[in-house]
Amino acid sequence: MPSRTARRTIWIIAGVAILLFAMVSAIPFVASTQIVRNRISHELSEWSGYRVVLRGAPRIQVWPAFEAHLQDVAFLEWGATDAPPILQADRIEIDLSAIAALRGDIAFSDISVLRPVLRVRSSPDGMMLPAAPGGSRMVRAIDTARALVDANPAQPDVSLMPSDTFGTIEFADGRVLLVEAGEEREIISSITGRAAWPALNRSGTLVANAVWRGEPLTVDISAQQPLALFGGGNSRITASLTSAPLTGSFEGLTTLSKSGFVDGTVKLTSPSLRRALEWSKTDIQPGAAVGSASISGRLIGDSLRMKIEDAQLAFGGHPGNGLLEFSLANGIPAVSGTLAFQSFDAYSFISAFTRLPGDGARWSDEMDVAFTRQVNLDLRLSAASAVVGPLTMTDVAATAQVKDGLAAFDISDATVFGGTLQTGFRVDTRSDHNGTELRMLASDIDMQGAAGAMGSKLPMPKGKGTLSIALKGPKSRWDQLAQTLSGTISLKFGPGSLQGLDLAAFVARAEKGGFFALNEVPTGVIPFESAEFRAAVSEGMARLELAKATLPEKTVSFTGIIPYVGHGLALSGLISSRESAAPKQAPASFFVGGSWDAPFVSPIMRTMPIE
Repeated sequence: MPSRTARRTIWIIAGVAILLFAMVSAIPFVASTQIVRNRISHELSEWSGYRVVLRGAPRIQVWPAFEAHLQDVAFLEWGATDAPPILQADRIEIDLSAIAALRGDIAFSDISVLRPVLRVRSSPDGMMLPAAPGGSRMVRAIDTARALVDANPAQPDVSLMPSDTFGTIEFADGRVLLVEAGEEREIISSITGRAAWPALNRSGTLVANAVWRGEPLTVDISAQQPLALFGGGNSRITASLTSAPLTGSFEGLTTLSKSGFVDGTVKLTSPSLRRALEWSKTDIQPGAAVGSASISGRLIGDSLRMKIEDAQLAFGGHPGNGLLEFSLANGIPAVSGTLAFQSFDAYSFISAFTRLPGDGARWSDEMDVAFTRQVNLDLRLSAASAVVGPLTMTDVAATAQVKDGLAAFDISDATVFGGTLQTGFRVDTRSDHNGTELRMLASDIDMQGAAGAMGSKLPMPKGKGTLSIALKGPKSRWDQLAQTLSGTISLKFGPGSLQGLDLAAFVARAEKGGFFALNEVPTGVIPFESAEFRAAVSEGMARLELAKATLPEKTVSFTGIIPYVGHGLALSGLISSRESAAPKQAPASFFVGGSWDAPFVSPIMRTMPIE
């Protein structure tokens, strides 16, 4: 027989088992009568600040875990009886404390929300937020944190922060609806993730996947002191965004009070700047697809003005560095700064703002100048080398300015084909201007090399030349731009030569009479001491004001028109002897017509007898 001590132990164990069984058996009854009906909605309201309504019948599960399953839960704004719920969910599952349940209380730390729907509205400052909650534990905790921050903004006493247990919230298949003018529009869908915040005075994390503007994305945020952050203080933040159009990360201090403040390391990368701008749906309409773009550096500033120091960026495959500043004036994004590149593609840079022919635009399209009122830009650029279409320049200094309907892209200094280049292109959409302007001064450059690089088939003299262009006209279609521009073009040469024509053979052939093609004349070289060309341009035509070449013994000059839109020619030429030449011949005139590619010549006529 068992001893008395053994029997006493058996009775104690049996008693404890019976007590535990009674407690477990009592849980469903207690939970169903005291917790579900009287406490869960109250506790959820205490935390959220909204009126919580359990529209479905709750169900309590005891084994293997003590849980409450709530169906059709609605979080309503106090006093707004006819308004739709701020937040509603098909089902909410809550892990409950069995001990608290037996006391008639509720304590939970883990919540799972299925198919939640959050309704937000646009605030005056552009934020999309739900209606403000009433008094709640969270609001009171934030107020306490704000008081501690106000008492010592630099180093609030974290030990005095509320330490209420919060827990983990998991959510699946959620949506966010924007309410405007009584209509609801879905702005975020397929939201699934997890927010973990063990206690209000500890760190918290948020990881979520969603679909925004048709693109799947993942956000991952970790805050060292979330409550201090909500109370207007500082907290170290680590955040990342991953999506197909844009990937970004930030790590540093953040403040949410007033206009906010950030100071940390940022990095943004996009495989296509155009796609990222389209996804952002800002007022900035992107131009051509310029390829990948990335930027990283130290981000400092608030929501009104920020700057990236020690910026490392790559634009269209061209890396650079410098300083960038961003601001939002009158709702228009403004970007300014100084950037230095090892190499730079000016065509791709301009294509980022407006579609150029060949990059998504046709020559028959209107010039897209909407960007002149969508962004303010003030950039100073430098590059060891830069390309503009087929031209390669070195030691480049340039500026790009866009503001209030005016866009100006200028190269203030560059070295090209052995000389220097200054050029600028302006688009002015203001009502009293509404036009385009092109200016260029290329000094002492290898004109033959420049013409070859541009793909020109016209014969170009060999030698150093200076080209000056000043043209302007109304904004038009790309293919009509040449016809609408007016102004002047001038070209000056020092000593040089024109290859491809023998002047003596030309004169001999012309004196035979009859029209002939210029390519019938034997090739040769015509040396000259100087040459000068000046033309007035308008309506697709260049009218020669001066066209003269000074040869060792002769002078060749032209008058007439060059319809450059159709590549036509209508020129009268004159060959005369210089005063120093002996013997002298009477001036001889001739006519050149046809086209640039196939000019023809009429016979020479002597205008006066030989002296």
